This record gives sequence, C-alpha cells and structure tokens, in this order.
Amino acid sequence: MGFLDKLKAMGAQAGKEAQDTWGRFNNGPFADATMAACALIGAADGKIDQTERSRTAQFITTSDKLKTFNISDLRDKYDRYCDKVTADYDFGKIELMQVIGKVAGKPEQARAVVQLAVVIANADGEFDEKEMGAVREIVQALRLDPSEFNV
Repeated sequence: MGFLDKLKAMGAQAGKEAQDTWGRFNNGPFADATMAACALIGAADGKIDQTERSRTAQFITTSDKLKTFNISDLRDKYDRYCDKVTADYDFGKIELMQVIGKVAGKPEQARAVVQLAVVIANADGEFDEKEMGAVREIVQALRLDPSEFNV
C-alpha cells in the first residue's frame, strides 16, 4: 500500500471513528475546538479560499457525524474562526489553538477533534504537507502523540 493510499485509509478510518464518537461530546468547548480545527485546516496554507470555506461549511451542515449539534451554531462558529485567521493569520491561529487546547485534558474529546481535522484535511482527496503540519500542531496543542495519527 502506497503512502497516499495509507493517508486515504487513515482518513476513512478517522471518519468512521469520529462518527461513532462525536455525538457523545455535544458541548460548547468540544464544538468550539472542532470548528477551530476546521478553520485551521482550511487555512493551512496561510489563507482560506472561498472554495475551501464553502466546502467545509457544506460538510458541517450536511454531515451525519455532526447531526447531534445545533448546525447553525456550528456554522456560525466556523465562520467566526475563519474570519479570525483571514483577518490576521498569526494572531488568529494563536487564538484558535487556545480554543482547541481547552479540550486537551479530555483525551477522548481531543482525539475526536483530531479525527475531524483529518476528515476535513482529506475532504478534497488530498492530504498535503501543509494540512498534515496543521494536524500535527493541533495534536500537539491537545497534548497527544502525533504518531497515534500518523502525522
């Protein structure tokens, strides 16, 4: 199995695990962390283009994985976090990493945040090095082992 096939398989496995897990964490800090992670993945190259933003927003509003959440609230959070990293990438990134870090003491929730980040990174069928770097930073902010997620 080639490297790209492994990444795709990892994304598919993360998606399955995430679907089984996310519904159990229907709370504010987890919702904030997941939407901040989505925004950071979208901005992995230093900006969020409208296509990425729209595709991720569509995932948020149509995903069975997130159906236990108030979708309108998730979408608002995602848009707000995208605006922060768009207005000032460096300061926005710092703020979003702090939001993500609020679930660091909850290992199951932290892993679910990373799983969602991997799903979003794989959404376009390509998990590039910049997205992988963003996932690694998210993993580190959550005090998890990057090797657990093959990043």
